[in-house]
Parts: sequence; C-alpha cells; structure tokens
Amino acid sequence: MKIFNTLSRTKEEFVPLEPGKVKMYVCGPTVYNFIHIGNARPMIVFDTVRRYFEYKGYEVSYVSNFTDVDDKIIKKANEEGVDSSEISARYIAECRKDMEGMNVRPATVHPQATQEIPGMLQMIQTLIDKGHAYVAADGTVYFRTRSFKGYGKLSHKNIDELQSGFREIRVTGEEDKEDSNDFVLWKPKKEGEPYWDSAWCKGRPGWHIECSVMAKRYLGDQIDIHAGGEDLIFPHHENEIAQSESANGKPFATYWMHNAFLNIDNKKMSKSLGNFFTVREIAEKYDLQVLRFFMLSAHYRSPLNFSAELMESSKNGLERILTAMERLGDLDGKVSGDALTEEEKTYEAQADELTAKFEAAMDDDFNTADAIAALFELVKLSNSTASADSTKAYAEDMKRRIRTLCDVLGIVTEKKEELLDSTVEKLIEERQAARKAKDFAKADAIRQQLLDMGIELKDTREGVKWKRV
Repeated sequence: MKIFNTLSRTKEEFVPLEPGKVKMYVCGPTVYNFIHIGNARPMIVFDTVRRYFEYKGYEVSYVSNFTDVDDKIIKKANEEGVDSSEISARYIAECRKDMEGMNVRPATVHPQATQEIPGMLQMIQTLIDKGHAYVAADGTVYFRTRSFKGYGKLSHKNIDELQSGFREIRVTGEEDKEDSNDFVLWKPKKEGEPYWDSAWCKGRPGWHIECSVMAKRYLGDQIDIHAGGEDLIFPHHENEIAQSESANGKPFATYWMHNAFLNIDNKKMSKSLGNFFTVREIAEKYDLQVLRFFMLSAHYRSPLNFSAELMESSKNGLERILTAMERLGDLDGKVSGDALTEEEKTYEAQADELTAKFEAAMDDDFNTADAIAALFELVKLSNSTASADSTKAYAEDMKRRIRTLCDVLGIVTEKKEELLDSTVEKLIEERQAARKAKDFAKADAIRQQLLDMGIELKDTREGVKWKRV
C-alpha cells in the first residue's frame, strides 16, 4: 500500500508504527452552523481510508475532533444571546445527523476542544519551559517559531517568506511578538467571550494547540497518519508539527494526507457568489449516499467540481449498483444448488480478478475513482452471468462480493427497513384495491400522489415495491 505523503511530496509505502495497527487523526469541523459540502469531502474521504485499512485487517484508532470554541461560534452565540456552548452542542448534534446520512462512521473518539483545556495548559507550559514559547506583557503566549528548526517542512515554505501567511490570525497586542512569524498558543479573554484560568491570564487557547493536544492524548506522541483538507497544510498543520515535535521531542505524524478543494460549477464555493451549499440542503434533493458516491468518483487529491449534472450522473451510477444488488436478492429464492458449475467457476475467477483490481486501485494512494470502475465491472459481470438458472452458491457469492466492496466505499447496498406512516400505507392499500377493481384512473392518481410525497412504487411479480426518491 502506498500513500502520497505531503511531507515528502512522494508516494511512500505504508509502514505502521506498530504492526497491524493504524493511529489516524483527522481535523474535524468548527461547529457554528450546518456543515457544508466542502466539510463533507474530508469526512467521506478519510472515512473510506479508515474502512479500507480495516478491510485489509488493520486495527484503526481514528480520532476526529470538533472545534467548539472559535470566533465564529462566539459571534453566533452573541447574536442569539446564548452561551457559546449551546451553539456548539446544537451543531455537533446536527453534524452527527449529516455524518449518519453520508454513512460516515463515528470516530473512535470525537474530542471537543473545550473539554481538553487542562492538556493544552500543560503542553503550553512544557513549550515555555523548553524555550519554544514565551509570555507577552498582556498574558498572550506565543510559539517561538524560529526555535523549531524544521519549521516549513510540511508546506515547503521558507520561514523568511511566511509573514503573509499569518495575517488572518493576528491578534491585538502582537507588537509584543519577538518575531512576526510567531503564533498564538493562548490569548487573553475579551468581553463576551468564554475563558479559562491559566498561569498567564484568563483566556482561551489558540486554534493550533488544540489538535496537537487531542492527538497526543488519544493517540500518543507519535501517530501514523494526520489528515485534513489541503487548506490546513499552512498554517494549521505546519504549526501542529512545530508544537508537537517541540513539546514531545519526537516526530509527530509519519504520513500527512490532504484532500483537494471542492469547486461549485468550476468556481470556488463562496456565499458571496451564491454557490454555497450545506449538506442539509443537498439532502433535500438527493439521498446523501449519492453525495458520498459523487465525492469518491474522483481521486481525493484531485480538485472536484460539484454540479447538478455530475450529481445526476452519480445518482445513476449508484442506482446501477443498487439495482444489481436488488436483482441478486430477488434470485435468492429461485436459484438452486450449493456447488458451483464449471461455467460459474470461470466467472468466479473473473470476479477474483476484478476484486484484485479494486484492491490495487485502493492500494495506490486510495484511488477510489479506479476502484469504482472495477466495482462497475463486477456489477456488469453479475448482471450478465447471474440468472434464474444460476446456483444459489454463485448468486450469493456475487452478492457478497459487491456488498463487501461497497462497504469499503461506505455505500449502503441493503435497503433499511423503513416504517411507512399510516397515511402512506393506507394509500398503497387503496391503490391495490383500485387496481383489483380495474379502476386504473384512480390507481394512477394514487401513484402520482405518492410520488409527490416522495414515495415511488414499482409493480413486480413479487408484489408492490417502493422506495423514497
């Protein structure tokens, strides 16, 4: 298995720190609103990476945080006249709903920054004691950037050319900095902001120290993989390396993975351009499994363009897979025989080759686009070879193969048992009665009424089947 390492800018063979185990940290969202589809890409991508490691037999410790103290959270709390913790709790809950809809599995641990303050105070003090940080007159604690000789090794930037990169995180009192490149570890409280006591001042942590502390607490001083969007490479991840390696005296993460940006109709997503979409808004038009399938249709390091046309294409592609699985399910009660025929054995050999093709794509820096292409070939083989004349063993094996590979991608192939409300159940029964009475005009009218409610009916030899659309 090879991973493109942002640190070296090359594909490297994956060698875990501990055989059979993977320690992985992924930067999570700042919870001040519903997550947008840009947030969704790393969630889906790195959930898939995790799934593939597990498919390969690794035990994965997967940590992804919620940033629950931030200027945007505080601003929204002040606008609503509530405590900032109320805002963060609300949107953590909403984020979890969206994650469930996208079939993003919960992390091993989802730490929250506000619950990790003691660890942050401890790491900051360690950095001060080691000479990597200093306290300004107003109680602000800065990291002494030039004290870390490897600064810039992730972003491949020269420290003397980095000043512009810190403009967005400058704070009042930064004239007390020893160097313009130094960044904040702890900052004094302002009116209307949450704060914590410290040896330096009442205040709150800088953003970068949060992830260094949470990674250390839940995964240890050294981890295998640190991941997130490419916008985090600098300054966030660069600063994490400086803090963690200065405090712990060890290399921080062996592999750094970053997904590329998501564009909307070939333009950068922006509220000012009116092309900003939350996952919740997309869910009003599409099943979030379609969004997941779309996100995996391109390699994670390639920029991805979101458009209605591409979402429709993803919807159709996903439907091909689900239809194949439904067809195989319908065959369960019709086929017979527990031993494969000689002809089926040749099909099994072809299926083995396609499974190997899927794995080869995933082994090559998690190339989900090529993996999906192999999956489609497997679906095509199933459609052309599994029939009412197939043995039960063959039909079940093809179904298992497709389900297993779909599970690696986080694609749900089994329809969840859903309880229709009494109104819908009654309408389906009325339509059946109308059909039996040959009142087809009424039956068609009820079908359309159900369709308007988001329920699509399909008449089959096995009876009426339905799905939400």
